[in-house]
Amino acid sequence: MTRLAPLLEAFFTDRLVRQRRASPHTLAAYRDTFRLLLRFADARRGKAPAALLLADLDAALVGEFLDHLETSRHNAVRTRNARLAAIHSFFRYVAPQEPAHSALIQRVLAIPQKRCARNLVRFLARAEAERLIAAPARGTWLGRRDHALLVLALQTGLRVSELTGLRCEDVALGHGAHVRCHGKGRKERATPLAHGTALVLRAWLQERHGAPGDPLFPSLRGGGLSRDAVERLVAKYAARCPALGRRRVSPHVLRHTTAVDLLQAGVDRSVIALWLGHEQVETTQIYLDADLAMKERALARTAPLPAHARRYRPPDELLAFLQSL
Repeated sequence: MTRLAPLLEAFFTDRLVRQRRASPHTLAAYRDTFRLLLRFADARRGKAPAALLLADLDAALVGEFLDHLETSRHNAVRTRNARLAAIHSFFRYVAPQEPAHSALIQRVLAIPQKRCARNLVRFLARAEAERLIAAPARGTWLGRRDHALLVLALQTGLRVSELTGLRCEDVALGHGAHVRCHGKGRKERATPLAHGTALVLRAWLQERHGAPGDPLFPSLRGGGLSRDAVERLVAKYAARCPALGRRRVSPHVLRHTTAVDLLQAGVDRSVIALWLGHEQVETTQIYLDADLAMKERALARTAPLPAHARRYRPPDELLAFLQSL
């Protein structure tokens, strides 16, 4: 009987940390997946997580767990697929070590990713973005901090994890002003700053009085802002903009706004991918799909097909009655 605990511990310490040098974000995502899975297995099998066997995590239980994520926890399909990817990674690691369980492992690896609809990305129009930037009350320290954060987010398109990870030393305001960040996959990149953004950050840094290694945007207690704090901050100021109505605005919407703004300005897709830190140029295709203004300009250049509106005539009452049956 093969115990699960040693295999799972080796997966995290040997495969993820030592061999792959996985980022803290990847480790946290995989950790959360297996915490949920082990608690679910405990409820189904009646065994404590430390007492589970590898055979307890069969394809039937994993399938029930994935259904549980969608039905009971109300997770989106993308979240379900991300959890499944973590489980697949573990079973691929275990496969050469446990050939006696190859049939069980292959059945789990055969569980497919679920297809999901790809919605159009949400972004702010230029006027909406300007109202959002103007929403913080700059008469207070918090308002000036939030204003600087929103200005930087909308101009650079940084991910929320990149924003929260910025230090005072990451901002260069001399000739060729730019901000450096460590992005997804531990890739470092530099993003140029517009003149107005540089002025806002210069004023904020003078007020911030932080050491080079201090967070650029601190909390009231002096530590860095969390991801949830930035999401609440953006939602709070979006709620103050009547023009946005009830639209949900997240930090990622600000990132999409930057991308669409660059696209509408005629910037090449390869440059946008480089700007946003995308691994592949094809990722920027979603912004082409979302840009209705660009499609309208394309429509204006075409010759419309002849179309004639015919006068509406109501159907015969008797035929309409028969049609309704």
